[in-house]
Amino acid sequence: MSRHLNDKNNSSRNNNNNNNNTNVTKETGLFRTDGKRPDGLTLVPWQSGKALCWDVNLTCPLADSYVDGAAREAGSAAELAAARKEDKYSGIDGRYLFEPITLETLGVHSTSARQLFSDLGRKISQCSGEVRETSFLFQRCSVLVQRFNAVLLHNSLSASDCTD
Repeated sequence: MSRHLNDKNNSSRNNNNNNNNTNVTKETGLFRTDGKRPDGLTLVPWQSGKALCWDVNLTCPLADSYVDGAAREAGSAAELAAARKEDKYSGIDGRYLFEPITLETLGVHSTSARQLFSDLGRKISQCSGEVRETSFLFQRCSVLVQRFNAVLLHNSLSASDCTD
């Protein structure tokens, strides 16, 4: 369930209770001082008894803010965006591990995203017995980026250019 739907459910539950008794179920320590929080959180410990939380970012290396670095080295836009995410969530409580998941619209993953997907694929393979789980995971991410790019391209066309 997405966090946004969960927030809606929590707020409606709060509204259904009497005004003297509010029931808010939010994790402490995940929020930054501005109230923003990561995109996801594991329900079971990921490593060293700590839950894993992550924030996903899809960057375009052709954007003005990334194009100079992207021209010099493939993946630099993803690495820069991942570093920004790490800075953004540096104040998260020590009970959690944070991993930025950053991909470029041209297909490159940040180092942290590649490592996380490799670890996750290995753990899924151990449970399922299917040795190709890591490849399947990377393929799923690639398809999602392609779909995202297709939507962006479609939305960039004027209505007279569209034939659907």
